[in-house]
Amino acid sequence: MKTFIELFSIILTGNKDDSHKAAREVRKLLYNNSRDGGKYDDIKKIIEDAPDEYRKIKEDWRRENFVIAVSVLYYLHDRESQPDFLFPWLFHLLQHQNGNIRHAAVRMIENELGPLTVHIRCPEYKQSRLKSEQSDSILLNLFKGLNNLLAVLWKPEYKKYKYVDSLPTCPYKSIQMVLGKMENDCGKEYMERLKSRFVLNKMKIV
Repeated sequence: MKTFIELFSIILTGNKDDSHKAAREVRKLLYNNSRDGGKYDDIKKIIEDAPDEYRKIKEDWRRENFVIAVSVLYYLHDRESQPDFLFPWLFHLLQHQNGNIRHAAVRMIENELGPLTVHIRCPEYKQSRLKSEQSDSILLNLFKGLNNLLAVLWKPEYKKYKYVDSLPTCPYKSIQMVLGKMENDCGKEYMERLKSRFVLNKMKIV
C-alpha cells in the first residue's frame, strides 16, 4: 500500500483518473494504518504545506481532489496552539464555485469549532484562562471574517429564502452553514456577544 506522500504526489502530478483514485485512497490508508505512528509526521507536513501546494495547481479537477484529500487528514494537524493557521486559505476555499471544495472547507472549519468552543459548551471543563481567551479571540475573528464574506457575496435574490437550507447551492450558503454550526456550538447568547463586538468594531473603523 502506498504512503500518504506517494498518494499526494499522484494527486498533484497524475492524470485525471489516477489523481481521483489516489484522493479516495487517502481515507482508506488513514484507517487501515491507524497504528502506524510514523505516518503522522507526513500528515502534519502535508497539511502545513497545503495552501502553497494548492496555489501551484492549475486544473480545477486536481484542486478538488487535493482539497478533499487534505480535508480527510485535517483533524490530525499538529497546530493546537494555533488552530486558525489555515483559516485564510479556508476562507478562500469557501468562495470557490466548486461545491465539493466548499463542502470540504466547511468540514475543516467545523472540525476546529469543537476544541474552540469546549469552554463555552462545558464550563466545568478545566482549561487555562489564557487558552479560553485565545479561543474567544479566534472565534471573534472567525465571526468577523465570515460576516465580511457574506457582505461581499450578498445578492438581493437571497431575500426570498427564509431558511439556509432552502438557499441555492453557492458560496453564500456555505458560509451561512458555518455560522449555523457556530451558533449550535456557541449558543445564541455567545453569538449575540460576538455580533455586538463585531458591530462595535465596524463603528470604530468608520
